[in-house]
Amino acid sequence: MLDFTTTSRKSHTVRKVREARAARIGKAALAASCCLLAASAPVHAGTDTLSRIRDSRTITIAHREASVPFSYLDDSKKPIGYAMDLCLKIADSVRRELKLDRLNIEYLAVTSSNRIPAIVDGKADLECGSTTNNAERRKQVAFTIPHFIAAARMVVRTDSGITNWADLKGKQVVTTKGTTTMKLLTDRDKVRALGLKLIEGRDHAESFAMVEKGQAAAFPMDDVLLYGLRAGSSRPEHFVVVGDALSAEPYAIMMRKDDPAFKAVVDREMGRLIHDGDIYKLYDKWFKHPIPPKGQAMNMPMGHLLRDTFRFPTDKVGD
Repeated sequence: MLDFTTTSRKSHTVRKVREARAARIGKAALAASCCLLAASAPVHAGTDTLSRIRDSRTITIAHREASVPFSYLDDSKKPIGYAMDLCLKIADSVRRELKLDRLNIEYLAVTSSNRIPAIVDGKADLECGSTTNNAERRKQVAFTIPHFIAAARMVVRTDSGITNWADLKGKQVVTTKGTTTMKLLTDRDKVRALGLKLIEGRDHAESFAMVEKGQAAAFPMDDVLLYGLRAGSSRPEHFVVVGDALSAEPYAIMMRKDDPAFKAVVDREMGRLIHDGDIYKLYDKWFKHPIPPKGQAMNMPMGHLLRDTFRFPTDKVGD
């Protein structure tokens, strides 16, 4: 004889278990839907940087004063350059995103030493110069897609007899304070036992001037910056960029960390500039044609590493 009471209880228990399981699945699905909705929501919803820009109608761009041709001052002391052009386009995309009829742009001059604090402390919204995206810096700030990839080499006087790193043994060498090149030099010194006498310049212009004046035998730095300083000097023919490449340095525009909505606007505009081909036109403007203030051209074609980066744009670069 069957026990209908026991069977009914079992059926009731099974039904309750199924209902509870369905409820859990429903909640999970609802949570997933909410995540998808959040991902597809307008990027200006409730974010610090974008809200502040909307309220103040102002975006602050940090720039360098001597990082030719990325970010430097022209004869009227106005910041110009390849990175500055990119940042102005990003600023306009922010204006469109926030549906503002106008957006004021304020400029903040920074150096290698204070550029990261300027972003972290909220003094600037974008840093537009020649800053390398690497793992150490990503602990403090965020970066967008690289706009350039440089190699660390050195500029020397043509009459110095220096052609590669081994020729620096026992010599005084300058590099700019707060840059990644100092660690590269220190590591190379340890491996090769060069006995380098390292000194620091306040900025790239001061470091180059030390080579000009004979106060340093070489100025190691990212090659593109050295080409720019050489082109802007009074006697470009007196200097040459030499040495095997020590590293690949991806330059990228810097912004505050943990602000995904603002970063999404920046990344999207950088992606558009690459996809539409605008970035190639800007590259040619600053690297292959005469540029201010002296109307000299760097004549530096785009390297294969940068071309590959533009084919598959990502901010996941640097060690």
